[in-house]
Amino acid sequence: MPGFTVAIVGRPNVGKSTLFNRLLEQRKAIVDDSSGVTRDRQYGIAEWNGKTFNVIDTGGFVAKSEDIFEREIRKQVKIAMEESNLVIFMCDVTTGITDLDADVADLLRRSNKPVFLVVNKVDNHERQLEAAEFYGMGFEHLHFLSSMSGSGTGELLDAVTDLIKEDDEQAQGPDSGIPKIAIIGQPNVGKSSLLNALVGEERNIVSDIAGTTRDTIHTRYNLFQKEFILIDTAGIRRKNKVHEDLEFYSVIRAIRALDEADICMLLLDAEKGITAQDISIFSLAARKGKGLVILVNKWDLVADKGTNSARDYEKELKERIAPFSDVPIVFTSVPEKQRIFKAIEVALEVYDNRSRKIQTSKLNEVMLKAIDAFKPPVVRGTPIKIKYVTQLPTYTPAFAFFANLPDDIKTPYRNYLENKLRENFNFQGVPLKIFFRKK
Repeated sequence: MPGFTVAIVGRPNVGKSTLFNRLLEQRKAIVDDSSGVTRDRQYGIAEWNGKTFNVIDTGGFVAKSEDIFEREIRKQVKIAMEESNLVIFMCDVTTGITDLDADVADLLRRSNKPVFLVVNKVDNHERQLEAAEFYGMGFEHLHFLSSMSGSGTGELLDAVTDLIKEDDEQAQGPDSGIPKIAIIGQPNVGKSSLLNALVGEERNIVSDIAGTTRDTIHTRYNLFQKEFILIDTAGIRRKNKVHEDLEFYSVIRAIRALDEADICMLLLDAEKGITAQDISIFSLAARKGKGLVILVNKWDLVADKGTNSARDYEKELKERIAPFSDVPIVFTSVPEKQRIFKAIEVALEVYDNRSRKIQTSKLNEVMLKAIDAFKPPVVRGTPIKIKYVTQLPTYTPAFAFFANLPDDIKTPYRNYLENKLRENFNFQGVPLKIFFRKK
């Protein structure tokens, strides 16, 4: 079961992005430990009452020209209805119910998904009275709030998290224990072709039209005496079906695949390189603690390959995804079947790295030496002392460093410790979490 996904829909300028930012803000300290998270990102992870869920803001995906606004919004509402677990439909009390609101409401009523009608900008008594007209839209769940000041968002979050069952968060199916590898990337980079080449049969229709299947396809697979599951996020549909807003569609798809997978293979087109959206999805996967491998596909098409071209390309890629750049990069060509099995081999190695446990004695021996060689800074005249390190019993590698002033250890020193961990123990492709605790 993929993680719980909430999509925020509504016409422009009703405050979708402000609400989106507010929902994510609840865990600001945790979310943005990794940089490379773009400022204008349209998806993220929110946490409330100990539960986490994905939030997608459709606002950023609407085309800019006025006349196609309405068409775009309808498309997104349809995709959101199909793909998310809950739709937050936003309206604005200051304009009342517009024709476009009524139109969207009409679409949403046909959905069997829960819909929360959220009336924004209700920040005084008078507007509270005006907001009463929205009861007439006939939605069971109605919330009045001000996403600007935050009033009312707590109640909304309570209602959202009430719908999340424990098993939505961490599904342990019959396949748990078998590595799950998701193939993610922009439409048309060759995801389906890769799956077909690996499986050796045409189970996804492959064509040049960008588009997506209704469901992620799981293929159970045996290679190198190892069993694993491949999750494909992009089987192609027939031409006449591809009317959706593809960017938005592929984003929802990728996020749901991320939740199901242990390892994500991010497929890039060698000629186009890594886009802002790829980097956002990469950062999201890293924050969710997933293992990562980057595949640069269509490498055979990149003309003028000198002796250093792969090395230069890799260096540039790593600069774009920094600071988490300890990620394997494999140059592939799917039609030529070049290095595609190598890619799976690397993904399985990353899976092993992700479940690596380091003995506490070994960890202390190595890391205390590194701390001694480059001591943490002195704070307000007191030297920071780190006396002990242990790996936490979590699903993905996390380490606790015990110190006298844990709150005063800043990012540069955290990065130093992470680099030392990576130098001494193989965690390639795996995001590491580092915590400082009071000793």
